[in-house]
Parts: sequence; C-alpha cells; structure tokens
Amino acid sequence: MSDIDDESKAENIEESEPQSMDQMEELLDSNFNINIPKAGEIRDGIIASITEGQILVSIGAKSEGIISGKEYEGIPEDILNTLTVGKAIPVYVVTPEDQNGNLVLSFIRAVEEQSWQEAEDLLKSGESFESEIVGYNKGGLIVPLSTIRGFIPASQLSLSRKLEITGSTPEEKYRSMIGEKIECCVIEVDRERHRLILSERAASGETRDMIRDKIIDSLEEGDIRTGRVTSLADFGAFVNIGGADGLVHISEITYDHIDNPNEVLKVGDEVKVKVISVDRDRRRIGLSMRQLQEDPWTDQVANLKVGQLVEGEITRLTNFGAFARLDVPGELEGLIHISEISEKRVEHPKEVLKVGDHVALRILRIEKEEHRIGLSLRRVDSAQYVDQDWKAIAKELDVSTSSQEETLGDIVGTIPPAAEQPEEEAAKISAGPEEEQAAQPAEEELTAQPAEEELTAQPAEEEQAAQPAEEAQAAQPAEEEQAAQPTEEEQAAQPTEEEKQPKESVDQESADSEETQETEEKEEA
Repeated sequence: MSDIDDESKAENIEESEPQSMDQMEELLDSNFNINIPKAGEIRDGIIASITEGQILVSIGAKSEGIISGKEYEGIPEDILNTLTVGKAIPVYVVTPEDQNGNLVLSFIRAVEEQSWQEAEDLLKSGESFESEIVGYNKGGLIVPLSTIRGFIPASQLSLSRKLEITGSTPEEKYRSMIGEKIECCVIEVDRERHRLILSERAASGETRDMIRDKIIDSLEEGDIRTGRVTSLADFGAFVNIGGADGLVHISEITYDHIDNPNEVLKVGDEVKVKVISVDRDRRRIGLSMRQLQEDPWTDQVANLKVGQLVEGEITRLTNFGAFARLDVPGELEGLIHISEISEKRVEHPKEVLKVGDHVALRILRIEKEEHRIGLSLRRVDSAQYVDQDWKAIAKELDVSTSSQEETLGDIVGTIPPAAEQPEEEAAKISAGPEEEQAAQPAEEELTAQPAEEELTAQPAEEEQAAQPAEEAQAAQPAEEEQAAQPTEEEQAAQPTEEEKQPKESVDQESADSEETQETEEKEEA
C-alpha cells in the first residue's frame, strides 16, 4: 500500500509542477504588461477618492496617482463640484514618482493639453467651431476653446459685426457683445507663447473682394473711420478701413508741406480719416486726414487784409506768374499773376523777376476756402491805396494819437481848401500854362512900380477919373461887352491907364531928382 501511495503522490507532484509553472509565467507576464506612466503623458483615469485638498485617481499603475497642492487649487470651483468618485477624467502625468514615491497627476494640465491638441486639429482641418464671447481688449474679442482662451483681432471680425460697431473706446465697441454666440476658425497656434488666434471672418466665408465691395457700398462722403496704414508711396498712403483700402493723397495728409508721406506716417499706424470720395464703378476710395485737423491757414491770414503791403521772396516762376512766400508768421505763399508784375507787357516773369528776389507786394485778394492769396507787384505805388497805406504807417508808428491827444492831422498838418487859399495862388493854380506866360509881362511891370506907400500917395482925382470910363463900359449891353472886351491874355499883356499914369509921374520925378543931384555936385565943386 505504501508503494502505491508513493507512486500516486509522485504523479500528483508531476501534475502540479506544470500548473505552478503556468501560473508563474502568467504572473511574470502580468508584471511585465504593467503600463508604467511617463512624464508629460495624458491618460484617462477613474476617481478613486476625493478628500479635502486631494483627489486619488487610478490610471492602471501599480499605485494610484494623486492630485494635490497647486494642481488641486487650480481646478475651477464649478468644475470641482462636478467631480465624483468613479467618474472618468483625463489626467496629466506631472512626475511618475516624487521624493515620497507618489505618482503626481494634474487634471487642469490634461484638459489644457487636450484643448491645444484640439486647436491644432482644427487648424489642420480648417473647420470652424462655435463658442461664446467672454471678454475684450482694445484690439478685439476674447473667445475660449475648451479651457484655453483665443483672441479674435478686430480685423478678423465679420463684416456684419464690424458694421454694428459704434464708439471710439473698447467699452463702447465691444461691451454689448459679451455673451453672444460666435462662429470662428483657428488661424494660428503657438503653445510656447500660449497664443491662439481665431477668425470670425474666415468662418463666415467672406472673401477679401466681397468685404471690399460691401465696404464701398456702405460708405458715404463725409464718413469718419479709423483705419491702419498698410503701405506708403511717393504720392500718398493707403489705409485699410474695415477690410477695404483707401488712398490718402499726399496733399490730404497734413496742412504742412511734406515731400514724402514717410515723413509723418509709417506702416501699421492707426489713423482717423474722412471719406472725401467714393468711386463705386472703379472701386476706389478717397480719404483725407488733413480735413480732420485744425486749419492753421485761417489763423495765419487773420491779420492780413486786401490792399495791405507785404514783403515776400520769389520761390517759383511759371508761364502764368510768380509765386512768393510772404514774410509773415507761417509759411504763406501767394501768386503774382503775370498781368500784375509790371505796367509793361511781360511775356514771362523771368524778364522782371528771379527766384530768391525779395520784393514789396500788394495783397489783391484772399480766398479762404481755396487757400489762395492774390498778389501784385505793379500796384505797390498805386494811388488807390494811399489812404490805407497812411493808416498802416500811423498804426505801425503809433502816431494816430499822442499823449496830448494830438491827431495825425495835427502832426502832419492840414491842407487848406481851395476857397481859403490866397487869390494869387488860387489864380496860379487855376490858370493854364498859356495864361501864366501871358501874365509874366504884367508881373514884370509890377516889379518896376514903386512901393505901395508911393502909390497910395497919388491924387485921388486920378482914381476918380478912371471910374466914369469903367461905369460906362459896365452899362453897355452884354453882347457888345463880350464882343468889345479883349481876351484875358490881352488884358494881362496891356497896362491899364492907372498903371500908365503912375509910370509917367515916376519918370518925371526921376528926371527932377537927377537935375537936383547935378546942381548939388556943382555947388560942392
């Protein structure tokens, strides 16, 4: 019996040895099949327990992973309240084993990593997604994609949304849009810089041509828009306003003189412009920056008047005239038309002027709306402006009134009217050249007459003798008097009877005085 028992035991041992070997192989295989977690890996786990400040998650490792510390505090409260034991969640392996031998996990990093992966997939596919506007800044809107925030620049908003924007500050533009649904596409992903750029315009399917056409159709002359400089040329600057480029000509950039737009602008500058023309047939937009600025020309010409004398420097010569820069505050320039250069006929201004000449000029007109000043060189000494020149001189010298309340007339002197001038001066002024020549013999005869004392000593009878003849002449009819009277020249040339009589008496007296003188000389001898 003992032999039989020993044989049966031996058989049992032989049978058990293969079974134990299979179990060992299975155990070894099971140990080798354990998926050891790696740092940076994302795994799906099951919440094993939740305690204050700690969550244990089973991810199929030899031990459960732990979410604690900053990784626990970083979970938003609203999401934390939804976590329960047994719920599957994604986790990010921060470190497979820390100094305490724990497997450290992160829920927030896992969700964020999944969001970046989703963003990259959307960028590759070009598909759009729907989200909600949660914020804004001065450059555009903030829209989340899962747990990461994306940015939609203002230039990437759809045309319909742009047309709804009003105001000048970010609050006025975007505040009312918070909470609205929005469809957008991913156009840029940069994990290192944590940068996610979205576009509503790309999702709406609007092409650049469609946007430009809609913008042009909606524009009206006088509209004021904010745009960005996209390129510069010698003749002006191109500014994009809501998706359509308009031209700001160099003359519409500023009131100051510039030779090139790059003196005051650069690509990327944000500028405010006014729509001055819209050519819908040629799809062109004319813009102006200058018309939104204060016009310094108005202030510069405020002290100038028509007829005023100014000095200027000749800057340019043309076939139709010469341009001169006025010597007044501000860079004012006016035109001297060729007809206002000289009293003589001038074929070209270079016959009289050259660039750099400093000349006195007369202001003929000031056209404020056209910003033009008309000047004249030939009217500088015109008598038409004498009174205005006197007033200007008086104002410049401050002699219009003195401390003793003297007027300009008191200082310069007054010219008496013709009625108050002496008769002889009045006669000279009124007489012509021929009458003056005819009157000269009479004046010479008068110089030969004695002094007035000697003439007054003549007998009164001689004067009375001449009166009857004059009264008789006055009594004749007017026609005979006109026919008989000699001309004024003849009367002036012939001495009167009164003049003859004194002349004879003077000759007699001179003869008597000569005889008396001879007698005295003889007596002395």
